Amino acid sequence: MTTSIAVFTSDLRLRDNPVLHAALRAADQVVPLFVADHGLARTGFAVPNRVAFLADALADLDAGLRERGGALVLRKGDPVAEIRRVADRIDATEVHIAGGVSGYAGRREARLRAALAADGRTLRVHGAVVTAVEPGEVVPAGKDHFAVFTPYFRAWQRIGQRRVLAAPRAVPLPELSGLRSEPLSAVTSLAPGTPSPGLPEGGETAGRRRFHTWRRSGLDGYADDHDDLAGDATSRLSPYLHFGCLSPVELVCRARESGGAGAEAFVRQLAWRDFHHQVLAARPDAAHTDYRARHDRWRADDAEIAAWKAGRTGYPLVDAGMRQLGHEGWMHNRARLLVASFLTKTLYTDWRIGAQHFLDLLVDGDMANNQLNWQWVAGTGTDTRPNRVLNPLAQARRFDPDGAYVRRWVPELAGVRGPRVHTPWRLPEDERSRLDYPDPIVDLEAGLARFRRARRRD
Repeated sequence: MTTSIAVFTSDLRLRDNPVLHAALRAADQVVPLFVADHGLARTGFAVPNRVAFLADALADLDAGLRERGGALVLRKGDPVAEIRRVADRIDATEVHIAGGVSGYAGRREARLRAALAADGRTLRVHGAVVTAVEPGEVVPAGKDHFAVFTPYFRAWQRIGQRRVLAAPRAVPLPELSGLRSEPLSAVTSLAPGTPSPGLPEGGETAGRRRFHTWRRSGLDGYADDHDDLAGDATSRLSPYLHFGCLSPVELVCRARESGGAGAEAFVRQLAWRDFHHQVLAARPDAAHTDYRARHDRWRADDAEIAAWKAGRTGYPLVDAGMRQLGHEGWMHNRARLLVASFLTKTLYTDWRIGAQHFLDLLVDGDMANNQLNWQWVAGTGTDTRPNRVLNPLAQARRFDPDGAYVRRWVPELAGVRGPRVHTPWRLPEDERSRLDYPDPIVDLEAGLARFRRARRRD
């Protein structure tokens, strides 16, 4: 009997999983395998929040496999060495894995291909697993990627997507006696520490439940409500997409089945995710270097950076976003844009400092979306208006007009009624003195002038 290996990476699901589907078609038996990569600590992936979510996702995946006669084999160490050992132990003819876009994923794939070829085995890499449209599938004439979203989105919409694959009914395993499988503690040990208290539950089961609930109650109004900070009308599906607990192909398909302006707006956001993946696939150095150099001479004020991280800048909407991040390992997208603009433009601090702090906490943090969104806001990325600055007071008036979002996340200001909560320094002195809340660490006009001078100079 022939045996193949389905290596799970960022595709921790049974439904619409081309990797598992192809592995089952290619052989009589399949070993589902996940390697807790000890190199992840060096890449910045292995932090308590993501590792806790990952452990949930793996436990859920294993349970689903066992319902179908299979089981997840979990190993820890160098992924190439561990995959090679398992392949040798079960005499696998093929190894199937999802394609990745980061430099790390590319190097891992090249090493794995060479190692398996030396053993007489074949590596099959599958696209449209992590993204709805595979990076490189749509490119402008004479170039290797789109640098502007709108023309990319037009081309993206014209691409016919593959069909959505059903979950397998059965996953036949070979005899696994003697094949070591680590406990889940091998994963959680990658990042010792306490996760944020408000983390979402990980896994395909939780992700599908969240999507179906939101599709019924939130999708129709998404176009109008997704920027409402207090209303919290976003899907909150980004962690499940990041770990592949949900398929982007299936989400696009289901949204289009629903139809309407909300569905169109949601699909556009999924396309933004693909856009960043195709940029990073073509320019892996953009994870750490400016996509478009502005020759910035960034400031590095340790006290200001610490205040920003702690949510103590004196600007309540900025601080609310940063505190939501600390509590949930997630932040509303509108707040992400604001806090990033405040750090990179109002404080004129290097975007890499903010990107790393986000990677330290975000459950959905990855190189493509995190780094390139930070570059977009900092004006070093693909934004066609690189010098735009988001004013926290104007943003507050528009997206948190009665201050409900601020009062939810900044308890020192919970007793301040109405929009006055956004400008506590303007409260009467007796009221202000009772608040354990700092004055603004920077004057907005002074920060804006400093940024404009810096960009003109360069």
